[in-house]
Amino acid sequence: MKIKWLRRNKKIGLALGGGAALGAAHIGVLKAFDELNIKISYISGNSIGALSASLFAFGKTWQEQEEISVGLKWLDVSKISISKYSLLSNKKIGQMVKDTIGDEEFDNSNIPLAIVASNLNSGKKIILKEGKVAEAVMASTAIPGVFKPMDIDGKLLVDGGLVENVPVSPLKKMGAELTIGVNLNAKRSFKKPENWFGVMINSYYTLIDSLAKVHTSNADLVIEPDLSGFSLIDTKNTKELIEKGYEEAKKVLADYFY
Repeated sequence: MKIKWLRRNKKIGLALGGGAALGAAHIGVLKAFDELNIKISYISGNSIGALSASLFAFGKTWQEQEEISVGLKWLDVSKISISKYSLLSNKKIGQMVKDTIGDEEFDNSNIPLAIVASNLNSGKKIILKEGKVAEAVMASTAIPGVFKPMDIDGKLLVDGGLVENVPVSPLKKMGAELTIGVNLNAKRSFKKPENWFGVMINSYYTLIDSLAKVHTSNADLVIEPDLSGFSLIDTKNTKELIEKGYEEAKKVLADYFY
């Protein structure tokens, strides 16, 4: 019991991974942290996890995030924008961040925040911890071939899943004494794609799933909700995904900390 008490008193870092529409489960994870009164001292995110992490870092509770996400559709966060790099633009995601927390910079967050992206110029990982948060979220959610890459300081950036889908590594550098990763894809099963978008999403996550296992092995604790019954692109199951994330996180966290 003393060991578990000591764990609760460490500076905890939480890494929220990518997973497209499955990202609603992150809201349930945050709900479990809240109910168990486990403080998050640092937070990082990639792709849809970057969106949830950024909102949380700027004080948006799981309840507020749930209200934002329920009823949200792909058309609400993307638009047709054909270029030599992609078919869609995710400017609407950036605007949603601005509408929710303002056009904020990282330095103004309530808790330290890191967002991961992939640098197409070099093939290396980029950890964004300064500048405009909305731009960083757009970069991290730019799935290659689907959404237009973001140009930040001359670097062409896309979804960080190519380099670290569950971004545990930034947390220790930020000062976390205990790291927790949330892997939305560990128990997911693929569904037959019905259109080009489904083909692109399934192909991308096939590529990054094996890498996620390597990255999460460095975490002290990993939360892996069973989302095998849900689609990566179907946004109609938000409430069910939140509940799945909550149930698994509460079970894992309660066992580890209490």
